[in-house]
Amino acid sequence: MTPAKAHVEEAGTSGPLLLCLHGIGSSSASFGPQLQALAEEFRVAAWDAPGYGRSPDPDAPLDLDGFADVAAEVIRARGGSAHVLGVSWGGVIALRLALRHPALVASLILADSSPGSGTDPGKAAAMRARADELRALGPRAFAERRGPRLVSDGAPPELVRRVVDTMAHAVRLPGYAHAAASMASADLRADLPRITAPTLVLCGDKDQVTGPDAAQALAGGLRRTASVVVKDAGHLANQEQPERFNAWVLAHLHIVTNPRTKG
Repeated sequence: MTPAKAHVEEAGTSGPLLLCLHGIGSSSASFGPQLQALAEEFRVAAWDAPGYGRSPDPDAPLDLDGFADVAAEVIRARGGSAHVLGVSWGGVIALRLALRHPALVASLILADSSPGSGTDPGKAAAMRARADELRALGPRAFAERRGPRLVSDGAPPELVRRVVDTMAHAVRLPGYAHAAASMASADLRADLPRITAPTLVLCGDKDQVTGPDAAQALAGGLRRTASVVVKDAGHLANQEQPERFNAWVLAHLHIVTNPRTKG
């Protein structure tokens, strides 16, 4: 079986590596604000997960471990370790990556994420049903139904259109079905204390998809964590409030890459 591969967009030529993992209905395009703003100090890489966007479909179904292992190969191909920024489903992959390949993860940034949909039977069932919804509606109608709820009610129409367009161009079967199944089966609550990487947990204050409770479940379960709220942002805080989001990310990265020396 040929290993799954991922298309990667990159910016910046020097500094530590920052790997960005998108949400379940998105692609590397969702990290445009981060590729632009963070590349002055970091090598920023944003993937299209296998079966998404410009990445080829995997030869066989991928579970959460499979997606995490592909992310590990993206890091290995660039040498050393990486700071890993995961949005929503991408955050769940990032957590699994840190569990399976701890030497490759210098730190974590978990944005509007959760321990997985497997924490609640209703959420898990709804997640599994999404593949049938995509099959019935097609990517464009699917995106038009789901995209607007990923941002706050006050989001500008231009952003809503961009979120919908990104989703419509990113999602397809079977990749989305593999992703939904991986999310539905994930419950990482018991695993969180095993993660040693320093972690920043962010959540938009108007996130109605995962929300503050899920963010607090992550922050409370991890050993080395800081938790912040991004004001006036929905589920896609990195796109809706990029300046505030990037400021928090940079603050975290500066702390973990330049620890204070003791006198």
